Amino acid sequence: MSTILSDRQRDELHKAILDYLLANGFSESFNTLKAEASQDDFNPDPKQKYAGLLEKKWTSVIRLQKKIMDLENKNAQLQEELNNAPLRKASAAVDFIPRAPEKHTLTGHRNPVNRVAFHPVFSVLASASEDTTIKIWDYESGDFERTLKGHTKSVQDIAFDPKGNFLGKIFDINFLLLLVIFDIISSLCVAVSCSADLTIKVWDLQNDYKCVKTFHGHDHSVSSVAFLPSEWVRSVTPSEDGKWLVTSSNDQTSRLWEISTGECKMEFRGHDHVVECAIFAPIVAYPFIRELIGVEKDAKTSAKDQPLPAQYVVTGSRDKTIKLWDPTGQCVKTLVGHDNWVRGLVFHPTGKYLLSASDDKTLKVWDMKTGRCTKTLAEAHAHFVTCIAFNPSSPVVATGSVDQTVKVWAPSSLRLGGG
Repeated sequence: MSTILSDRQRDELHKAILDYLLANGFSESFNTLKAEASQDDFNPDPKQKYAGLLEKKWTSVIRLQKKIMDLENKNAQLQEELNNAPLRKASAAVDFIPRAPEKHTLTGHRNPVNRVAFHPVFSVLASASEDTTIKIWDYESGDFERTLKGHTKSVQDIAFDPKGNFLGKIFDINFLLLLVIFDIISSLCVAVSCSADLTIKVWDLQNDYKCVKTFHGHDHSVSSVAFLPSEWVRSVTPSEDGKWLVTSSNDQTSRLWEISTGECKMEFRGHDHVVECAIFAPIVAYPFIRELIGVEKDAKTSAKDQPLPAQYVVTGSRDKTIKLWDPTGQCVKTLVGHDNWVRGLVFHPTGKYLLSASDDKTLKVWDMKTGRCTKTLAEAHAHFVTCIAFNPSSPVVATGSVDQTVKVWAPSSLRLGGG
């Protein structure tokens, strides 16, 4: 029969048994084992490690057995408590909302930060500033990577194309007509940012961030030729299907534009001050919005009865309110809670929440099912919070401020990059 003991271990075991038999007067068994185990040279010695070893091992086994039984009893009790505990649905990473304190504070800009944008694939964050530069950061580690220079005045906005190959920016967002033409002809950028030197620049991320195109010719005289109001347009946001644009303006309105025709299809009036930002609610948010406003189905659906993009618009204004607009252009909900201008809006990737940034230095999280503010990050920045972005592929939020910093926020249970 095979044994798991080595020759040395087997020899020590035989000697320990012989020592036990001799110490307890089992002379016949002692002599028999001594002969059969070929231990003719065995001499009892209390100083050897095998002396009394058998009793020690046996008592150790008894103690271990008792400990095992105690642990099994405790485990059974804990299992019973767990089975009787109230059920709580585990939260997926995509359900997380930002929590204080911030994970990283990114410093380096010399003037207020106007816009932040996440790369759609990599852990890259871009920030645009009034200091005429764009800075590139690794949002996981908080490391600064590079500065993009080329503009001579404030960079107002910035965006990556959907594949993350190009970075676009323009200066004056009033020139929406050229923006749309540029988007359709070049197909390089789905959305672009704005800058005050009246140029559009495109940066190739696959070619060491080289500026590959610069478009000149913008001036304020063309800002309202085709389909812009006479007042300054403060933001432009495309719909999920790329067929619509929503703008916000100094004239206290937000407007819906059809890209294919350049026509204004709807005006949203109701704010008492400049409308700083306007975004479309994503389709994933529609069930929560329907519950909020008390409707059972979407007003517009496809031939397959699927909801269509661009049905609901959300606006933020200097009147300190956020408004939700339905497909008819009616304001169906006003969210009140900020104490200063509302500067930025972004939906959570699940559509459950709306996040807002404000000049009251806070970041607020709104539940789209109830319209209530569920979380406020007070003193998120030392000065006005000018912009906000949510990474759609990771529970990470970035904000920019007049305090010249960019901050990265992550859930406390999902901190990035150590620390």
